[in-house]
Amino acid sequence: MAQTAGMVTAVYGALVLLGGLMGYLKAKSRPSLIMGGAFGVALTAVGVAGTLDWKLAPVIAWALAAPLLVFFAIRFARKKKFMPAGLIAALSLVAFLVNLAAHLVGLGGGQG
Repeated sequence: MAQTAGMVTAVYGALVLLGGLMGYLKAKSRPSLIMGGAFGVALTAVGVAGTLDWKLAPVIAWALAAPLLVFFAIRFARKKKFMPAGLIAALSLVAFLVNLAAHLVGLGGGQG
């Protein structure tokens, strides 16, 4: 489960990174570039670490996905536009849940 979560997180991170770049290119938004770059690189790195079976990867991944989920869910609720806020909110929810499940499975796997 942790390796699957790592792959999901790495792809999610790459999409966040690309989204930040697109926000900069389309709207000249430096915050999009900075935050998309920071979160994207961090998520991609944690995802790769997760595929290498690093035990903390799911915890760090859902901790990174949570603020993105909240931010983009609020933005989607306000603007009612699926792109990009709704898409990133949905991807963040998936990444959050997959990594939370991987963490919980990892906790249960050590007992027994």
